[in-house]
Amino acid sequence: MNTIIRNIKPLMLVSGILTTTMLYAAIAPAAALQSTFGESLSGPLAEVIVRNWGVLIALVGLMLIHGAFNPSTRRLALVAASASKIAFIALVLSNGWRYLGHGAGTAVVIDSLMVGLFAGYLAATRPLVNRVIE
Repeated sequence: MNTIIRNIKPLMLVSGILTTTMLYAAIAPAAALQSTFGESLSGPLAEVIVRNWGVLIALVGLMLIHGAFNPSTRRLALVAASASKIAFIALVLSNGWRYLGHGAGTAVVIDSLMVGLFAGYLAATRPLVNRVIE
């Protein structure tokens, strides 16, 4: 755990940068869907939804980057990013193997690793009040 605590800033930076790359979906929604899921959606509504999805994921990445440099916002950034990543992992896995052979499979593995590291940090640094109560 001490290793995670000592290295949380670079871990958050790398995670934040990787997560922010999903801004790609806001710029090229069809290409992002194809590379991530191996499928496409068409029409103006699909484009709006995918672009918004890309922006929201990029915002989570920016929260991680901000939290890396600002310890006062670190826990919030890690909890929000973990919740977002867990939701994505669950949604992808709920489709069985369908998307795991594409970029989504790689994202599931990387996001799972990130969530594990974030959870380790959060558990090791939980406020003293919570530790005393237990």
